[in-house]
Amino acid sequence: MQNKTIAELSQSLQQGEFSSEELTRAYLDRIDKLDAQVNSYITVTADGALAAARAADEQRQAGQAGPLTGIPLAQKDIFCTEGVKTSCGSKMLDNFISPYDATVISKFKQAGAVMLGKTNMDEFAMGSSNETSFYGAVKNPWDLDAVPGGSSGGSAAVVAARLAPAATGTDTGGSIRQPAALCGITGLKPTYGRVSRYGMIAFASSLDQAGPMARTAEDCALMMNVMAGFDEKDSTSVDQAVPDYTTSLNDSIAGLKIGLPKEYFSEGLDNDVATAIEVAIAEYKKLGAEVVEISLPNTGLSVPAYYVVAPAECSSNLSRFDGVRFGHRCENPKDLTDLYKRSRGEGFGAEVKRRIMIGTYALSAGYYDAYYLKAQKVRQLISQDFKRAFEQVDVIIGPATPTVAFNLGEKTDDPVTMYLSDAYTIATNLAGLPGMSVPAGFVGKRPVGLQIIGNYFDEARLLNVAHQYQQTTDWHAQAPEAFK
Repeated sequence: MQNKTIAELSQSLQQGEFSSEELTRAYLDRIDKLDAQVNSYITVTADGALAAARAADEQRQAGQAGPLTGIPLAQKDIFCTEGVKTSCGSKMLDNFISPYDATVISKFKQAGAVMLGKTNMDEFAMGSSNETSFYGAVKNPWDLDAVPGGSSGGSAAVVAARLAPAATGTDTGGSIRQPAALCGITGLKPTYGRVSRYGMIAFASSLDQAGPMARTAEDCALMMNVMAGFDEKDSTSVDQAVPDYTTSLNDSIAGLKIGLPKEYFSEGLDNDVATAIEVAIAEYKKLGAEVVEISLPNTGLSVPAYYVVAPAECSSNLSRFDGVRFGHRCENPKDLTDLYKRSRGEGFGAEVKRRIMIGTYALSAGYYDAYYLKAQKVRQLISQDFKRAFEQVDVIIGPATPTVAFNLGEKTDDPVTMYLSDAYTIATNLAGLPGMSVPAGFVGKRPVGLQIIGNYFDEARLLNVAHQYQQTTDWHAQAPEAFK
C-alpha cells in the first residue's frame, strides 16, 4: 500500500481492494514503527484519522466519493486545526489547541481526506534544514545523517519515508521546493494568492504560500484541485477561476520553450548537481522542448533582499506572541514588561529571535528607507527580470538547490551559509510566481531536485511539464532503502 501514489490509492479504494480504514491503519502502523528514525511528526491524530476513514468509507458506499475521499494525508503544523495542537514547531505554541480550522484544512476535510497528523517543521517556518524545531531536528529518510531541508522538512520526510502518501507544506523562500529536492519528492509552490492563507500561521505575509508535497506531479494536481481557490477570509486571496489541474497533465510538450538562466549555472552550483540537471534538460529535448539561455540579472540580489523583507514582516507578525492572550507565558511575572520579555525570551528559539531582531532593526526609524524600502525596490527589479524572461519562454528550469542535502549540524553555526541554500528558490517568492521541484537523480544516495518556474497562475503548465518528465524517468518512484 505505502508505495502507491494518491491516484493509485484512489483507484484501489474505488475498486474495493481495501477500505480507507484499512489503509489508514496501515499508515498509522508504519508511523508507529518507523517515525522515531526521522522525527517527522509532531502530533499523530490516530483516533481522529480512524473516525474520518470510517466516515469516508460510508461516503464511498453511498456513492458520494471524490478523488481524495479516504486518502490519508499529513498536514504541516503551521495550519490551525480545530481541537488539535498547532505548534508551528515552537515552544511558544506548544500548549496551543486551535479553536478553528485553516481554510486548507477545512477544504481537505470537505474533500473527505483523512488527516494522519501534523508534521514537524522549522520554528515558525524559519529555517532551511528543519533543525530549528522545538521538537528536535527531522532527519532525511535517504540518509539519516543528512538534513531533510526546511521549513517543510517534516512534510518532505513523511512523503519520502512512505509515512503518508502526501502532505501539505508552505513556501516563504523555498520551504516546499528545497525540502522536496533534498528528500527526492515532488513539491509545488503555487502563485501567491492562489491558495488561501487563512488560518496559516504567518511568517512573512507577502511571501507565504501553501502548496502540495507528494510523490508525483499527478498527485500534486489532485491536491491542488482541493487547495486552490478564492477565500473571502483571506485579503491576499485572488478571485480567479481554478482549472482542473489533472486535465492537461498528458498534453504534449513538443515546442515548449524552456529558459535556462545563466545565473543558475554559475559559481556556487555543485558540479554533480549540475550534471544531473543537464541530464534532465536533455530528457526535455527528447520530448520536443526547445531550450534557450536566458538571463535573470538581479538573481544575486534575491537573498539579501529576502533577508530584509522576510525578517521585517516576521518581526511585525510575531509581535502578537506576548504571553497575554495565547501561547507560552512565563511563570510569576513581576509586571507587564517582565511578562512580555520573559514569555518571548523563553518561547522563541535562537533563529526566530535573530530574525525578529534583524526585522525590527530594518523597520526602525532612520533605517526603514535604507533597508526595507530599498529591498522592496530590488524586489520589483527581480519581478521585472521574470516578466522579460516570460516574454521569451514558457517555463524556466534549473536546479532547486546548489547542493544535495548537507549533514545535520553542518551549517547551524553559520546562518549566512545556511541562508544561501535557498539561493535558487527565493526569487520566485519575491516575484509571487509559481515554482516546483521534481526528483532528477542522485549524488551518492542523496537526491537532486529539478526546479521548474512558471508565469503567474500557470500551475497547470508546470504540472504538465513535470508530469511529462515523470513519464520518462523513474526518480520519483524510488524509495529510501530503510523505508521500502
